[in-house]
Amino acid sequence: MIEYRIEADTAGMRLDKHLRKRLPNVPVSHLFKMIRTKKVRVNGKRAQPEQLLAEGDVLTIRGDADQLTADDRPKSDRPKPPPPPVDPSRLVILKEDDWLMAVDKPSGMAVHTGSGITGGTLVDYVRAYLGPKAVRNDFAASPAHRLDRETSGVILVAKRRPAMVHFTEVFTEGLSKKRYLTLVKGRMPKDSGVIDLPLSEHQQTAESKARRGVNMQEALTRWKVVKQSGDAALLSCSIETGRTHQIRRHLAAIGHPVAGDKKYGDFAFNRDVRARWGLKRLFLHAERIEFPHPDGGAKVAVEAPLPPELRDVLKRAALVP
Repeated sequence: MIEYRIEADTAGMRLDKHLRKRLPNVPVSHLFKMIRTKKVRVNGKRAQPEQLLAEGDVLTIRGDADQLTADDRPKSDRPKPPPPPVDPSRLVILKEDDWLMAVDKPSGMAVHTGSGITGGTLVDYVRAYLGPKAVRNDFAASPAHRLDRETSGVILVAKRRPAMVHFTEVFTEGLSKKRYLTLVKGRMPKDSGVIDLPLSEHQQTAESKARRGVNMQEALTRWKVVKQSGDAALLSCSIETGRTHQIRRHLAAIGHPVAGDKKYGDFAFNRDVRARWGLKRLFLHAERIEFPHPDGGAKVAVEAPLPPELRDVLKRAALVP
């Protein structure tokens, strides 16, 4: 029999997920059978696969401890090799404590691995910087939200599982405030405005579309002119929803696409600002984020300065605030 107490960094994890991590050599089907047959108990009571574990819970697993914990997994189920080495000194840390990190992500760095991305992600740099402290009680430090690969600026990283649980609630419930700076095409019709325009779900599958049509999601972006020139404007934007590419899609929809946007932008305008002002990237920067701290809820605000290459563009465009 195995019995142990749940620690703070494991709190908030589903029981079935925790068991898969704790007993990686036991087939998933057998783990669920153990739960159904009451061989897994939490605080002496029958457990449910989906229940969330809390700090101080006593987990009891009935069975042969040696067999349950022996690492006889097939090679395909063993941990993957470590990612390629990166230089953690490149990481610009804006704030760090025992719960979180706020990092100034450069343009061009992906947050997570994905198609066509082999290494050098923000995750790789964060975990290289933290070293042995990157993993605590089976939780590896991870970004709590996303930024597009070509967007620069502040992004939060949860260093402990309770912090990730907290940030998931914060971003789901809209308890954070995010502010972005962006350069857009054209003269804005007024000093400020709101774009309240539903956006199609970005990662909806073809099967889902065929079954229930395109899923439209509520999306709201507020914008304010910081500086206006004849054919471009520097805007400060805040979002009340976190849809994929929301600011870029919203501004393009009202006829003021983001400069340097290769997906939703105006290609002639992009060529023009590259030739005239030297803009070689997407002009979108996550300037500030405000959120309640996971330890106590005190309000925290973190800002990332505008990168030098974007400041230079504003100087050439006579758009310095």
